[in-house]
Amino acid sequence: MKILHTADLHLGQIIYQNYERNDEHDCFFSQLERWCQEEQPDALIVSGDVFDIQQPSAAVWKSFTDRFVRLHQASPTMHLVIVAGNHDSASRIQSNHEIWKLANTHLIGTPPPADFTSADEWQKNFIISLPNGYIIALPYMTGERTSMIQSLLDYVKAENTEGKPVIMTGHLTVKGSDMTGHDFDIGHIRTQEIASLGTGYDYLALGHIHRPQTIGHRDDNQQTDVTYPAPVIRYAGSALHVSSDENYPHTVSVIEIKSHGGKVRIRQLRINELRHFYLLPANETAFASAEEALNGIKQFAEKGGRGYIRLQMDYATSLPSDFNQMVYTITDAYNGELRYNPKIKWTGTSENNTVEATKPKFEVAEIQQMTNPVLFIEKNKQQYPELDMDEVRQAFVEIEAEVKRMAEESNASRKKTIQN
Repeated sequence: MKILHTADLHLGQIIYQNYERNDEHDCFFSQLERWCQEEQPDALIVSGDVFDIQQPSAAVWKSFTDRFVRLHQASPTMHLVIVAGNHDSASRIQSNHEIWKLANTHLIGTPPPADFTSADEWQKNFIISLPNGYIIALPYMTGERTSMIQSLLDYVKAENTEGKPVIMTGHLTVKGSDMTGHDFDIGHIRTQEIASLGTGYDYLALGHIHRPQTIGHRDDNQQTDVTYPAPVIRYAGSALHVSSDENYPHTVSVIEIKSHGGKVRIRQLRINELRHFYLLPANETAFASAEEALNGIKQFAEKGGRGYIRLQMDYATSLPSDFNQMVYTITDAYNGELRYNPKIKWTGTSENNTVEATKPKFEVAEIQQMTNPVLFIEKNKQQYPELDMDEVRQAFVEIEAEVKRMAEESNASRKKTIQN
């Protein structure tokens, strides 16, 4: 069995609140399409975070459709297995499930029931049986569901009388993973024990962590062709660098498994990104003044430098209030090819930063999946003992009333325009 494994596409991302990345995703998908044609895999797996936000625009949905239709056309016999991540809307992904089956594509958004019974045979909705093996397609789920996962693996075991390879997907963080590049200014990522994911799979195709890696084989992360005994747990990594801290190669994984319980071969196909990330100055020093930083950007650009830039400044540096605007004045001259990350990397010691504030304890994914801010705050209010929940609730009542009033005014104005 051969699969291509990727994850964390983040379609529609507006990076640094200023730059859309549609052409960067086009560059990635052109390479992915070529690899599908060359490799002719049994399946392409996308392990979650297809979109960057839960409610992507119509244009982003269209780009998703166009790109995956082209992948299907490039390799018509290949199955596409796409599961939802924590950035995605599970119901929106699932709602397109039936129509995409016509193109050998399996969209799995909604996870299995937490209160399942073995008599329901619900497992069939999450098991994709291919001529050369099985794929258990699981989307992002909150909390550990060991018994449910093991039920799926046992179901496949009973069917797998020919000893075919078994692959399972997931969108989560397992203990021991390298989270380099994930900057948690707010919250943290919850990790799970590998044992909580059951036994019986040959390859666990994970998403959520952006660095390509095979769990338990950190020294081999840069190897382009390795073989391990099953079971193997791997993060394919994100399609694009999602932040300037992801200063490592991004790849698509090619997985080959001949039989259940056998060897797992992993090849990495290096993604050639349209734009790269740069830290200025490049010599591991820091700018000591605003003028020095601005000149450094100009010199980088004049030498043909393009892509995303982030500045490294000494804490002793005092920047003018309009410093970012001064940077944008320089970068705007390059038609969007020179892009600025306004989050400066500070070095040295700050007089105001001698004691690091305690970070909140909630998981980042909980924020991304949040639908009711008040319920979220109530869930985490023990971390803020001085918080007055009555004031918080009243504030949101006033906000909702204001939003409703603005919507009514907008509708009234629209009707008036139509009447005139």
